[in-house]
Amino acid sequence: MSYAILGDIHSNLEALLAVLEDVDKNKVEKIFFVGDIVGYGADPSRCIAISQEKFELSVMGNHDLAVLGKMNLSWFNDYARKAIIWTQSRLSREELQYLNSLVLVEEYQDMIFVHGSLYEPEKFHYIFEVHQVHRNFDFQGDKKICFIGHSHYPFIAISDDLEGEIKIVNGFETEIRPRWRYLVNVGSVGQPRDNDPRASYVLYEPEKARIEIKRVEYDIEEAVSKIISKGLPQILGERLYYGR
Repeated sequence: MSYAILGDIHSNLEALLAVLEDVDKNKVEKIFFVGDIVGYGADPSRCIAISQEKFELSVMGNHDLAVLGKMNLSWFNDYARKAIIWTQSRLSREELQYLNSLVLVEEYQDMIFVHGSLYEPEKFHYIFEVHQVHRNFDFQGDKKICFIGHSHYPFIAISDDLEGEIKIVNGFETEIRPRWRYLVNVGSVGQPRDNDPRASYVLYEPEKARIEIKRVEYDIEEAVSKIISKGLPQILGERLYYGR
């Protein structure tokens, strides 16, 4: 049995299809999503349709919430704001209703899912520093693994509950141990920002007791071409080449 956890598609259809093809190769049983189906990219409707069809559960991201008109757009930079307004004008009532059905936090077995952080999830805090990791573990309770997105920067953190120590994994995979809890940022499918342009997602294999952050090549040229041809800010396409 294995699970795939995706995040931050941001309307990048080419990246999403490439990731789903890789997911199929790994014989994944269920797919979970940690928020931001829309924003930045050129294919919001297709990405929403695929999300509805393929994902076992999804949580609300800040761009999803903004497209619904439920978040102050001054929170976003100019390029993100323009993409949100562009997306709002292109979604159907049914697509907006689907986004509106998403909640901030979901649970499944020993896993918990949130876009930004478990503490004040409605504020979409970023988790970059060790003290932020520590605070999130305080809210994680007895859930073995918390999966997040939002920063577009993948990492794995471990809480050794016996030693009371927080560790950041050096690399993109780790084993699952009984006394440890985990915080995993799954990275971004559609707009990576860790200087690696490949799409990112996580493979979780409970029976093998392992988690791996996987990277997938996709047709960046096509994604960029669509962004520019549909009148979105050019920088939203160009940044995809560099993964930042």
